[in-house]
Amino acid sequence: MERAGRTLLAVVAVVAAFALYPQLFPTRLNLGVAIVLFAAMATAWDVLGGWGGQLSLGHAALLGIGGYTMALLSLRLGVAPWWGTLAGVVLAMLFAAGWGWLVFRLRGPYFALSTIAVAEMLRLVAINWKRVTGGAEGLFIKALPRPFGLDLFDRTVEFYLGLGLLALVLLVAWWLSWSRFGYYLQAIREDQESAQAMGVNPTRYKILAFMVSAAFTAAGGALFAIYVSFFEPHIIFDIGVSVELALIAYIGGAGTVFGPTIGAVLLLAAGDLFRNYFQQANLLIYGILIILIVRFAPEGVVGGWSFIIRRWPRARRPAAAPAE
Repeated sequence: MERAGRTLLAVVAVVAAFALYPQLFPTRLNLGVAIVLFAAMATAWDVLGGWGGQLSLGHAALLGIGGYTMALLSLRLGVAPWWGTLAGVVLAMLFAAGWGWLVFRLRGPYFALSTIAVAEMLRLVAINWKRVTGGAEGLFIKALPRPFGLDLFDRTVEFYLGLGLLALVLLVAWWLSWSRFGYYLQAIREDQESAQAMGVNPTRYKILAFMVSAAFTAAGGALFAIYVSFFEPHIIFDIGVSVELALIAYIGGAGTVFGPTIGAVLLLAAGDLFRNYFQQANLLIYGILIILIVRFAPEGVVGGWSFIIRRWPRARRPAAAPAE
């Protein structure tokens, strides 16, 4: 528990450091909002993909459920966005429970392919159900209520809302690092048959992990919808969003408390920097950066740093004197 206490203090320190961002970089708030939102959603993805070892390439479906539910309830029925967000979270959790019950019988690439198929089906439904979703033309969020006088379209407000979500999901990741539930997920990830032989129900715990992951991803989707104001199925249900969440988690360090946050800062900040300074060559340099990280730190930035820390005292230890 001593290690858990240190990690909790680190979570508090990270959130406090992020809280200073609007004061330190007031002209870069668009980037700041994107970082905290994608850090939160990648950490949510990591509950299932990193801790549970279930590679999902369909999390854009959950993001879309959260965003569309909040937007449709607000635009069509006048429901306040916080209640719309809560409805999206509940709907995403129920959807994940049913989805998991169907697909967790599959493993490896078959599970990953099934998640792509589900997300693609939702994208097609959103495109063709024009009367409700607006179809390919999408939805435009023009105005929202002001809770406590706060303008939800103000980037500073959006940043702190995203930071609040990130703080909550970091606490969940911290809890997974020491709780029995987290140990069960790691056991399933490493060897499902052995975990089952020890009395762990793999399907049950994977579904629970999926529901937790879905809840925070849907909440992030609702905030993302407010952030972009306009969205349509080709954007919000795109497989590229799912791949980006997985990539952020793996680059930072999947199955760790801070890995997805580090990955979000590194990839999004690097992407913004490369677009500004390298223009047409930005994707090439961005790709080279990812290749270098995967090549020299296959366990992510956190895993690579842990490896260096473990090897450093050994490298500095003087060699034993030869025997006489």
